[in-house]
Amino acid sequence: METWSDGSRLHLGGAIHERVLLSLLLDPERTVPVSWLVEAAWNDEPPMTATHQVRKAVADLRRRIPHGNDVIVTDGQGYRAVLDGAKLDLVEFGARTAEADRAVAEGRPTDAIAALQGALALWRGRMSGLGSAALEAAATRLEERRVTAAEQVFDLCLRAGHAGGLVADLRDLAAQHPFRESLHAQLMLALYRSGRKAEALDEYRKIRELLVEELGIDPGPKLSGLYEAILREAPELDIPTAAVAEPKESAPAPTDLPEPAHIPCTLPYDVADFTGRESELSALLDCMTGGRQPHGRSRVVAIDGMGGSGKTCLTVRAAHQVTAEFPDGQLHIDLHAFTPGESPVLPAAALGSLLGALGVPGDRIPGDLGGRRALWRSQLAQRRMLLVLDNAVDAGQVYPLLPASPGCLVVVTSRERLVDLDGAEWISIGPMAPEDGTRLIEEVLGPVRTAAEPEAVQELVQLCGGLPLALRIAAARLRNRPRWTVRYLVERLHDETRRLKELSAGERSVAATLQLSYQAMDEEHRTAFRLLGLYCDANIDLYAGAALLATDTRDAEQILERLLDVHLLQQTDMAVYRFHDLVRNLARSLSSPATTHDDEMAVERLLAYYWTTTEAACAVLFPGRAQVPASITPHAGELPVFTTQAEARSWFHREHAGLVAAVELADRKGLDRYTVALTRNIVFWLSSVGRFDEFKQLSQLAVAAARRGDDLTPLGSSLSNLGVACWRLGHLDEGIQSAREGRDVATLTGDRCTESHSESMIGLLLTVQGRHDEALPHLERAITLERELGVPRAQAENLSCLSTLHMQRGAYEEAALAARQALEILRSLDYRDNHVMALTDLAFADAGQGRYAEADDHLRQARARCDASSPPGDVALALALSAEVAECLGRSAEAPALAEEALEFAAISDSPTRQAKVENLVGRLFRRRGDFHRAMALHTHAHELATGMQYRSEEAHALYGMAEAAAAFGDAEAAAAHTARAEQLFRFMGVSGQAAWCLTG
Repeated sequence: METWSDGSRLHLGGAIHERVLLSLLLDPERTVPVSWLVEAAWNDEPPMTATHQVRKAVADLRRRIPHGNDVIVTDGQGYRAVLDGAKLDLVEFGARTAEADRAVAEGRPTDAIAALQGALALWRGRMSGLGSAALEAAATRLEERRVTAAEQVFDLCLRAGHAGGLVADLRDLAAQHPFRESLHAQLMLALYRSGRKAEALDEYRKIRELLVEELGIDPGPKLSGLYEAILREAPELDIPTAAVAEPKESAPAPTDLPEPAHIPCTLPYDVADFTGRESELSALLDCMTGGRQPHGRSRVVAIDGMGGSGKTCLTVRAAHQVTAEFPDGQLHIDLHAFTPGESPVLPAAALGSLLGALGVPGDRIPGDLGGRRALWRSQLAQRRMLLVLDNAVDAGQVYPLLPASPGCLVVVTSRERLVDLDGAEWISIGPMAPEDGTRLIEEVLGPVRTAAEPEAVQELVQLCGGLPLALRIAAARLRNRPRWTVRYLVERLHDETRRLKELSAGERSVAATLQLSYQAMDEEHRTAFRLLGLYCDANIDLYAGAALLATDTRDAEQILERLLDVHLLQQTDMAVYRFHDLVRNLARSLSSPATTHDDEMAVERLLAYYWTTTEAACAVLFPGRAQVPASITPHAGELPVFTTQAEARSWFHREHAGLVAAVELADRKGLDRYTVALTRNIVFWLSSVGRFDEFKQLSQLAVAAARRGDDLTPLGSSLSNLGVACWRLGHLDEGIQSAREGRDVATLTGDRCTESHSESMIGLLLTVQGRHDEALPHLERAITLERELGVPRAQAENLSCLSTLHMQRGAYEEAALAARQALEILRSLDYRDNHVMALTDLAFADAGQGRYAEADDHLRQARARCDASSPPGDVALALALSAEVAECLGRSAEAPALAEEALEFAAISDSPTRQAKVENLVGRLFRRRGDFHRAMALHTHAHELATGMQYRSEEAHALYGMAEAAAAFGDAEAAAAHTARAEQLFRFMGVSGQAAWCLTG
């Protein structure tokens, strides 16, 4: 940095003085807080007197710089550099690059080249030795601007037909930035056009080797495509025939030529850090340049998207890229549909502005809309112009502005999809992809801070919902607060009640932007938007929407589609809707004490709908399920109809997230009876598809809700269900405790159905722990109660549990008898999942008695009943035993594939009890096949799982397997230790190791 006055260089003082002044000049005319200056001067270790030293440095600088008090002014808690009359090469650099952009937009490439070369001539080297990360980051950003300008001038020169004279400069810059593929592409093209094809191909080889060696990646498609084009000497690589001639210094400009026609261009500035949106930009450019040409009228392209989605930035970027297609001018007008403090521009006023931009004198512009419209169309006749109508409110505002000339293109942006704009080609803009959001943060914040916290940056992009406005505001806040970490802002944004407030900076605010869309709707739709905000964590379909809004599905669809049109809702599937995360925060903020009653009624309607529908779905999916009364009035509105189990399963899968959200909503609102009743229905399905973690989480909510009530009956059933979840997850002690409390509550209230279910769970959990003598009376008591109550489905489940207990004890005939009894009951109910397990239980009993052919037949039936919705753990168990039986029957070729498939299903089962059993079964198969290394790995993992949950039977079988594998490895000591521990466990269970052939389920 150098400072000059009247031809003399000024001495600024020490390093602190230079860093302070540099910080101010990097952002002239903007206030820089003292805290930022402290960080720029001392990085992360400022002295105690840092603030005082900064203020002293400012005072010294004001004395050393002529008129220093006017150059550095105090502004609040910071300072600002004022450049009145002063020259700053950084500002001049920006002015010249902007001049180049205008020249390019106006089709003056020679002027653009001259402006860029003048800008680059100001460069005298990269700033270094700055002493702080903040200033180093600023230096990096300046280097990026310099390289971008250089790339642009090289590109313009190549288009103009220059080649050989560019090679040396391109080599130098590419050497400084070895990973910048665009520079290497320009160098390759310059070499090729200079007749140096071999060198061009060698340049590709070098950059490819560098990328592979240093980054482990291949060159991108642009560079690879250029390499292939050079190989085949593609004609499109030749020097353009319409290349601009080299400027001649001696040729004076002619003075007798007529003045050029007025070519207006009012396009806004194309933001330098535009990032991402490649697919949307490509689609827009295709529509703007290659769309179908309407007969006798202008082509119209309409872009819609929610507020803050970057519609204008995208449109302006595309418009600047197609200016050559419209040589008669490019006009932009903001119609102010959603501008704070502004009313939408009337068509007559808009036409007045557009006519003025064309150079029509004010006294020639008619005062009425019809006259202005006629003059506008006559002015554009035979012209090829680009017209950007930005921020339109509706089609009525747009139609009078449409030119009739077929050579014109009109691009309209709006928050609302203008479906009645006939003949338009539509592009809808959604949230940015996560990788694009990350790149945008890096562009604004800089690579240094972004790279320091990659995980926090990804989380920030997620919390901003991929909305460009939110991302820019968040990045700007971080840039202006150098002491903030990305993680700190992320933690602030986690508070949903304040998230929208956090996403504001100066006049820009996500909340204000979204609020404008909300306020533009009528009262009916604003009310609907608020009510939907009560339940906005998941998808909502027409039935749930109708219940929430107290209407029928037809009217609900019209309301939801209207909110979709204005981008306050998103559509995930046909007739299925959800909120963008930030829109959800706005919707939640709209409830107030004045809306409490209406909000409560809406929530109860929604919960009643879900309870009524889950009752109907469970009746189809789980026939024979015990009926439990609930003090809930069924929903009287429209409901989905389930005629088959497939329809009911499909509904549960589609509504899964919504159902969980409904339970959480009921719990949050203190509607305990809905929390309990809904949970009971939902966990039936969660158990059937193996979602045991969610099963337990919802059951815990239900237990807590039931404890708050006066009626103990729901508490007993909720505790009993919690016991089931604990069994599935291997939380055996917790499950026994829950089931016992549930039984005691049920006995107290006379709820014999819950009593039998709890007894069943106690018996099963004790069985898994190997406490067979304790378990048997509980199972027998449960079966007796279920027979008396007439609940065959529960009785069949308990008979399966009894079969498991007998198998663990080696009593295979008793196990087979219990399994057959369960099958007989289940055949009359046609309940698939329990049927699969009863067949598998019977196959275990058959195999235990050496009846492999019978076991094989039962397993074939079990596998035939499994499909994509079957619990993965049950499928895994049937497959693992099938592999064992196939091996025993001499069909060794079948066994490995069945075993590997079993392991895959076990790994995704969410059930450690199933996984331990399956791994022991498959481990034994590998032992028989002599693969002791694979067997040892499986048995060791099964042992870890079983030991962690006191699953003693599988723990013992894992130890036996480990002992046999250790013996095969020659480790007799380990084999003996494993065997002794296994025998000890079997003695605890009252079973001899030789008798326990089968593994417990």
